[in-house]
Amino acid sequence: MSGKADPRPAGEGTTSRTRLDRGRGALGPALELVHTGRAPTRAVLTAELGVTRATAGAVAAELEALGLIRVDARPGAAAGSQGRPSHRLEIAEEGPVALAAQVHADGFRAALVGLGGRIVATAPGCETVDADPAKVLGSVVDAGARLLRETGLRCVGAGLAVPSAVAEPEGLALNPLHLAWPVGAPVRRIFAERVREAGITGPAFAGNDVNLAALAEHRHGAGRGARDLLCVATGHRGVGGALVLDGRLHTGSSGLALEVGHLTVNPEGRPCHCGSRGCLDVEADPLAFLTAAGLDPGPEVSLLQQAHDLIRGHYDTPSVRAAAETLIDRLGLGLAGLVNILNPDRIILGGLHRTLLDADPDRLRAVVAGRSLWGQSGGVPILACGLDHNSLVGAAELAWQPVLDDPLAALAA
Repeated sequence: MSGKADPRPAGEGTTSRTRLDRGRGALGPALELVHTGRAPTRAVLTAELGVTRATAGAVAAELEALGLIRVDARPGAAAGSQGRPSHRLEIAEEGPVALAAQVHADGFRAALVGLGGRIVATAPGCETVDADPAKVLGSVVDAGARLLRETGLRCVGAGLAVPSAVAEPEGLALNPLHLAWPVGAPVRRIFAERVREAGITGPAFAGNDVNLAALAEHRHGAGRGARDLLCVATGHRGVGGALVLDGRLHTGSSGLALEVGHLTVNPEGRPCHCGSRGCLDVEADPLAFLTAAGLDPGPEVSLLQQAHDLIRGHYDTPSVRAAAETLIDRLGLGLAGLVNILNPDRIILGGLHRTLLDADPDRLRAVVAGRSLWGQSGGVPILACGLDHNSLVGAAELAWQPVLDDPLAALAA
């Protein structure tokens, strides 16, 4: 319970508390339904939870008392609809937030993210990454702490996205190849220590950036409604992948699943950091594209931004188109192999891959369909990621998960 005084008559309050006691186990599922946009009204919430209207009303009222959602005081119905109007359910605009942090090869950023995947505030990004993870994580947490002081919002916890596989249960960054960090850096422990030192309450988590992007897209973006969602993305350097099965990230036995960047797509291609040759990681990232286009990338802006600008502004230039088609073909080979193994019902692409899809969607889909067994029998939808800063939103999802699991216990803590 929220601890607030109940202004209703004694008998009515007792009845409501009885209903809430019956539906206490539904608080978390109810919050997740509103959080992911699957329960926009109390009527939908009732149907999704499989409870009575009275119990759903009590559950919604308690979530509102906790400051997590807002229940429209006056029910309304959409134009042309039939049946009894229903109260609309929305995320509380002034509700708690999670601190989200992301580190990548070209900098780092902190943000505050509320329920519903809504970015409430962002700190100016930094474009340099020190070789000492403790310094970087201290700086990004300090930036987040300033945002919390400026907004005065309550924080439920913190999440960190890094461009590396994060081994569980220790929370070690096993391959921060483009950060110059030591292999096996204990990023979760360091991040948690910096969060505590900054006086930020709540638990702290860390995960791979593409895994977290996929989680955010599944809950709030282009992956919503997919059962088996495959996400492949290239950010500032390298290529990553993630798989969401029945709403949960598939991370393998120790957090290392879906290292798709090390699929070989060109046996005679570039040497890869892993010791192999022709991996997606070095054949389909921004540096590979810029090199194929005959450019010597400069330090003025990130590799990712240079690649985006080149495709969007000069795609009709023969050298640019040829480089893009080469990357599309390499990416398509990798996706086709993943389709054969995983049989996803949707693929979403992020970073430079999203831009390549926008530039020539037919070519990529044709490569995947022609090279995959299941693609030839109907194909799998290939879509662009729909969220800006999806890794940041996904990092916040880590911090929000304890609240989604048990709102009363998490907020009491």
